Amino acid sequence: MAVTPTRASDRDAGAPSAERLSLERVLACALEIVDRDGVEKLSMRHLARTLGHDPMSLYRHAPNKAALLDGVADTLLRRLSVDPGDPDWPGQLRAFARGYRRLALDHPNAVPLLVTRPLATPLALRPAGTLRPLEDVLALLTGAGFTGAAALHAYRSLTGLLHGHVLNELQELVDNPDETDDLLRLGLYRLPLREFPLLRGLAAELASYDGAAELERGLDILLSGLAPGAP
Repeated sequence: MAVTPTRASDRDAGAPSAERLSLERVLACALEIVDRDGVEKLSMRHLARTLGHDPMSLYRHAPNKAALLDGVADTLLRRLSVDPGDPDWPGQLRAFARGYRRLALDHPNAVPLLVTRPLATPLALRPAGTLRPLEDVLALLTGAGFTGAAALHAYRSLTGLLHGHVLNELQELVDNPDETDDLLRLGLYRLPLREFPLLRGLAAELASYDGAAELERGLDILLSGLAPGAP
Protein backbone atom coordinates (compact mmCIF):
# COMPACT_ATOMS: atom_id res chain seq x y z
CA MET A 1 0.00 0.00 0.00
CA ALA A 2 1.41 3.40 -0.96
CA VAL A 3 2.09 5.98 1.69
CA THR A 4 0.40 9.25 0.75
CA PRO A 5 0.66 12.55 2.69
CA THR A 6 -2.61 13.57 4.28
CA ARG A 7 -4.25 16.84 3.26
CA ALA A 8 -5.48 19.26 5.87
CA SER A 9 -9.05 18.52 4.78
CA ASP A 10 -8.55 14.89 5.80
CA ARG A 11 -7.97 15.85 9.38
CA ASP A 12 -10.48 15.79 12.17
CA ALA A 13 -11.33 19.41 12.87
CA GLY A 14 -11.69 18.60 16.54
CA ALA A 15 -8.19 17.19 16.88
CA PRO A 16 -5.77 19.57 18.63
CA SER A 17 -2.68 18.61 16.57
CA ALA A 18 -3.31 15.87 14.05
CA GLU A 19 -0.03 14.80 12.46
CA ARG A 20 0.32 13.65 8.89
CA LEU A 21 -0.77 10.09 8.37
CA SER A 22 1.51 7.38 7.06
CA LEU A 23 1.01 3.65 6.82
CA GLU A 24 3.64 3.13 9.51
CA ARG A 25 1.87 5.51 11.90
CA VAL A 26 -1.52 3.96 11.21
CA LEU A 27 -0.24 0.44 11.92
CA ALA A 28 1.72 1.53 14.99
CA CYS A 29 -1.42 3.08 16.46
CA ALA A 30 -3.48 0.01 15.53
CA LEU A 31 -0.97 -2.19 17.35
CA GLU A 32 -1.17 0.06 20.42
CA ILE A 33 -4.95 -0.35 20.47
CA VAL A 34 -4.67 -4.13 20.13
CA ASP A 35 -2.05 -4.29 22.88
CA ARG A 36 -4.12 -2.16 25.22
CA ASP A 37 -7.71 -3.16 24.45
CA GLY A 38 -7.64 -6.34 22.35
CA VAL A 39 -8.33 -7.12 18.70
CA GLU A 40 -12.10 -6.82 19.12
CA LYS A 41 -11.75 -3.13 20.05
CA LEU A 42 -9.85 -2.23 16.89
CA SER A 43 -12.08 -0.49 14.34
CA MET A 44 -11.49 2.08 11.64
CA ARG A 45 -13.55 4.62 13.58
CA HIS A 46 -11.73 4.01 16.88
CA LEU A 47 -8.38 4.14 15.13
CA ALA A 48 -9.23 7.39 13.33
CA ARG A 49 -10.39 8.98 16.58
CA THR A 50 -7.18 7.95 18.33
CA LEU A 51 -5.07 9.36 15.49
CA GLY A 52 -7.11 12.56 15.35
CA HIS A 53 -8.24 12.11 11.74
CA ASP A 54 -11.44 11.57 9.83
CA PRO A 55 -12.10 7.82 9.30
CA MET A 56 -12.16 8.25 5.52
CA SER A 57 -8.52 9.33 5.55
CA LEU A 58 -7.50 5.88 6.81
CA TYR A 59 -8.76 4.11 3.73
CA ARG A 60 -5.81 5.38 1.71
CA HIS A 61 -3.57 3.23 3.89
CA ALA A 62 -5.86 0.31 4.78
CA PRO A 63 -8.85 -0.26 2.48
CA ASN A 64 -10.71 -2.30 5.10
CA LYS A 65 -10.35 -3.81 8.56
CA ALA A 66 -8.98 -7.07 7.15
CA ALA A 67 -6.10 -5.15 5.57
CA LEU A 68 -5.56 -3.38 8.87
CA LEU A 69 -5.33 -6.69 10.74
CA ASP A 70 -2.96 -8.06 8.11
CA GLY A 71 -0.82 -4.96 8.53
CA VAL A 72 -0.60 -5.35 12.30
CA ALA A 73 0.48 -8.99 11.93
CA ASP A 74 2.97 -7.97 9.25
CA THR A 75 4.40 -5.23 11.48
CA LEU A 76 5.14 -7.78 14.19
CA LEU A 77 6.40 -10.59 11.97
CA ARG A 78 8.90 -8.21 10.35
CA ARG A 79 10.70 -8.15 13.71
CA LEU A 80 11.66 -11.81 13.38
CA SER A 81 14.94 -12.62 11.68
CA VAL A 82 16.74 -15.64 10.29
CA ASP A 83 20.29 -15.64 8.92
CA PRO A 84 20.06 -17.88 5.83
CA GLY A 85 23.85 -18.02 5.55
CA ASP A 86 24.49 -19.46 9.01
CA PRO A 87 25.67 -23.11 8.78
CA ASP A 88 24.18 -23.75 12.24
CA TRP A 89 20.66 -24.24 10.92
CA PRO A 90 19.35 -25.85 14.15
CA GLY A 91 20.62 -22.85 16.10
CA GLN A 92 18.92 -20.47 13.70
CA LEU A 93 15.61 -22.32 14.00
CA ARG A 94 15.88 -22.24 17.79
CA ALA A 95 16.63 -18.52 17.74
CA PHE A 96 13.67 -17.93 15.42
CA ALA A 97 11.38 -19.94 17.72
CA ARG A 98 12.56 -18.09 20.82
CA GLY A 99 12.06 -14.77 19.06
CA TYR A 100 8.52 -15.76 18.08
CA ARG A 101 7.74 -16.69 21.68
CA ARG A 102 9.14 -13.37 22.97
CA LEU A 103 7.06 -11.51 20.40
CA ALA A 104 3.93 -13.36 21.53
CA LEU A 105 4.59 -12.68 25.21
CA ASP A 106 5.26 -9.00 24.49
CA HIS A 107 2.03 -8.69 22.49
CA PRO A 108 -0.36 -11.34 23.86
CA ASN A 109 -3.47 -9.62 22.50
CA ALA A 110 -2.00 -9.81 19.00
CA VAL A 111 -1.33 -13.55 19.10
CA PRO A 112 -4.65 -14.40 17.38
CA LEU A 113 -3.50 -12.20 14.49
CA LEU A 114 -0.06 -13.83 14.34
CA VAL A 115 -1.66 -17.26 14.18
CA THR A 116 -4.63 -16.62 11.90
CA ARG A 117 -3.96 -13.67 9.59
CA PRO A 118 -1.23 -15.31 7.47
CA LEU A 119 -3.60 -18.22 6.87
CA ALA A 120 -6.55 -15.97 6.00
CA THR A 121 -4.89 -14.66 2.85
CA PRO A 122 -3.69 -16.58 -0.23
CA LEU A 123 0.07 -17.03 -0.14
CA ALA A 124 0.90 -14.68 -3.02
CA LEU A 125 -1.29 -11.91 -1.57
CA ARG A 126 0.27 -11.84 1.89
CA PRO A 127 2.35 -8.83 2.95
CA ALA A 128 6.10 -9.15 2.37
CA GLY A 129 6.90 -9.13 6.08
CA THR A 130 4.65 -12.13 6.61
CA LEU A 131 6.42 -14.08 3.87
CA ARG A 132 9.98 -13.11 4.80
CA PRO A 133 10.40 -15.68 7.61
CA LEU A 134 9.24 -18.43 5.24
CA GLU A 135 11.65 -17.38 2.49
CA ASP A 136 14.55 -17.06 4.93
CA VAL A 137 13.93 -20.45 6.55
CA LEU A 138 13.68 -22.06 3.10
CA ALA A 139 17.00 -20.44 2.15
CA LEU A 140 18.58 -21.54 5.44
CA LEU A 141 17.54 -25.17 5.07
CA THR A 142 18.10 -25.60 1.35
CA GLY A 143 21.54 -24.08 1.88
CA ALA A 144 22.17 -26.78 4.49
CA GLY A 145 21.26 -29.56 2.05
CA PHE A 146 17.51 -29.95 2.53
CA THR A 147 15.37 -30.33 -0.55
CA GLY A 148 12.88 -27.52 -1.15
CA ALA A 149 9.98 -29.79 -0.22
CA ALA A 150 11.69 -30.97 2.98
CA ALA A 151 12.49 -27.38 3.94
CA LEU A 152 8.85 -26.40 3.44
CA HIS A 153 7.65 -29.32 5.57
CA ALA A 154 10.14 -28.34 8.28
CA TYR A 155 8.88 -24.74 8.26
CA ARG A 156 5.28 -25.87 8.52
CA SER A 157 6.12 -28.18 11.41
CA LEU A 158 8.03 -25.41 13.18
CA THR A 159 5.27 -22.83 12.82
CA GLY A 160 2.66 -25.40 13.85
CA LEU A 161 4.67 -26.04 17.02
CA LEU A 162 5.02 -22.31 17.70
CA HIS A 163 1.36 -21.50 17.15
CA GLY A 164 0.25 -24.26 19.47
CA HIS A 165 2.88 -23.40 22.04
CA VAL A 166 2.10 -19.70 22.39
CA LEU A 167 -1.65 -20.31 22.49
CA ASN A 168 -1.11 -22.90 25.21
CA GLU A 169 1.33 -20.75 27.20
CA LEU A 170 -0.99 -17.76 27.20
CA GLN A 171 -4.00 -19.84 28.25
CA GLU A 172 -4.98 -19.21 31.87
CA LEU A 173 -4.71 -22.41 33.91
CA VAL A 174 -5.21 -21.14 37.45
CA ASP A 175 -8.75 -21.41 38.78
CA ASN A 176 -8.14 -20.03 42.29
CA PRO A 177 -4.79 -18.24 42.75
CA ASP A 178 -5.30 -17.97 46.52
CA GLU A 179 -5.10 -21.74 46.98
CA THR A 180 -1.74 -23.31 47.79
CA ASP A 181 -2.70 -26.87 46.85
CA ASP A 182 -2.12 -27.42 43.12
CA LEU A 183 -5.25 -29.54 42.71
CA LEU A 184 -7.35 -26.73 44.17
CA ARG A 185 -5.49 -23.89 42.42
CA LEU A 186 -6.13 -25.44 39.01
CA GLY A 187 -9.67 -26.53 39.82
CA LEU A 188 -8.82 -30.14 38.95
CA TYR A 189 -10.71 -31.35 41.99
CA ARG A 190 -13.85 -30.88 39.90
CA LEU A 191 -12.78 -33.72 37.59
CA PRO A 192 -14.04 -37.16 38.69
CA LEU A 193 -11.05 -39.13 39.95
CA ARG A 194 -12.20 -42.35 38.31
CA GLU A 195 -12.42 -40.71 34.88
CA PHE A 196 -9.32 -38.50 35.00
CA PRO A 197 -6.81 -40.11 37.39
CA LEU A 198 -3.74 -39.31 35.28
CA LEU A 199 -4.68 -35.69 34.64
CA ARG A 200 -5.39 -35.08 38.32
CA GLY A 201 -2.12 -36.78 39.19
CA LEU A 202 -0.21 -34.26 37.09
CA ALA A 203 -1.48 -31.25 39.06
CA ALA A 204 2.00 -30.32 40.31
CA GLU A 205 3.50 -30.50 36.81
CA LEU A 206 0.64 -28.47 35.33
CA ALA A 207 0.97 -25.83 38.04
CA SER A 208 4.72 -25.46 37.50
CA TYR A 209 4.46 -24.93 33.74
CA ASP A 210 7.62 -23.31 32.34
CA GLY A 211 6.95 -21.90 28.89
CA ALA A 212 10.60 -21.44 27.93
CA ALA A 213 11.56 -24.96 28.99
CA GLU A 214 8.46 -26.43 27.34
CA LEU A 215 9.38 -24.77 24.04
CA GLU A 216 12.91 -26.16 24.21
CA ARG A 217 11.54 -29.67 24.74
CA GLY A 218 9.29 -29.29 21.74
CA LEU A 219 12.19 -28.03 19.64
CA ASP A 220 14.35 -30.95 20.76
CA ILE A 221 11.71 -33.36 19.50
CA LEU A 222 11.16 -31.49 16.24
CA LEU A 223 14.81 -30.89 15.37
CA SER A 224 15.81 -34.48 16.14
CA GLY A 225 13.56 -35.55 13.27
CA LEU A 226 15.05 -33.13 10.73
CA ALA A 227 18.09 -33.98 8.64
CA PRO A 228 19.51 -32.74 5.33
CA GLY A 229 18.84 -35.16 2.51
CA ALA A 230 15.59 -36.45 3.99
CA PRO A 231 12.69 -36.57 1.50
